[in-house]
Amino acid sequence: MRTFIALELPEAFVDEVAGMARALGGAVEGRFAPRENYHLTLAFLGDVDDATAQQAMGALDEACARAASVRLAADGLGKFGRASDATLWLGIAEDDGLMALAASVREGLASRGVPFDPKPFKPHVTLARRARIPKAPLPPVPFPEPVFATKATLFKSTLDRQGAIYKPLYTVEW
Repeated sequence: MRTFIALELPEAFVDEVAGMARALGGAVEGRFAPRENYHLTLAFLGDVDDATAQQAMGALDEACARAASVRLAADGLGKFGRASDATLWLGIAEDDGLMALAASVREGLASRGVPFDPKPFKPHVTLARRARIPKAPLPPVPFPEPVFATKATLFKSTLDRQGAIYKPLYTVEW
């Protein structure tokens, strides 16, 4: 099963991100993520078996046991890929608590032999995929107010023609 570990976003933050995405939808063509898919990936594991998923749950438990609440503050829009076929995202400031949690999750996975994508951690919330970003400046949009997050989840990701469907497998709150 295809999996990832993510910080879940508080509902008020999700509401504001959804409003921002709606405002951007008039200027950016693409496949905008549904609000129920908003999250902040801490580590992408890819395809794992049940035993490896159990090891990932242990790493998540350990990391969250040492975590403080994580401050989420928007710090701009960005993209991965070409402007004609991009992933549009909302950047999240590199708060010490957030960076420590991501590092702790990744260290716990590595110590248990759980493979994950080793790309450097770039905190963001994906807004749209297959986006065509115009050359003109994007319209001004209100960014979400900062909030604190205290919940992380191991998700199963199933891809279909409509996009990704995320199913929580294991959640830790602190």
